[in-house]
Amino acid sequence: MEVQITNENFASLKGGNLPLVVDFWATWCGPCRMVGPIISELAEKYDGKIVVGKCDVEECDDLAAEYGIRNIPTILFFKNGEVVDKLVGAVSKQMFEERFEALL
Repeated sequence: MEVQITNENFASLKGGNLPLVVDFWATWCGPCRMVGPIISELAEKYDGKIVVGKCDVEECDDLAAEYGIRNIPTILFFKNGEVVDKLVGAVSKQMFEERFEALL
């Protein structure tokens, strides 16, 4: 299950016991709409092992700025509160799955 990332819940999710994957996206972004269903599917598959969140860059522009998000979609992978990996743009489901597996 995906969670909506907000300015209020980000710190607690990032510092939680499970790894965190954050999809930085926007409603008007075509590649984001392509990646969205893949991220949703992987969120279901890894439920209970990895927290998957969606962060709308227009609603949380300060988070996007903090992490230097200049292109979307950008997916950040957090482990122990630190960014350990990053994917930018629409990539294959296989590439996303490999990165999810690497977090475990």
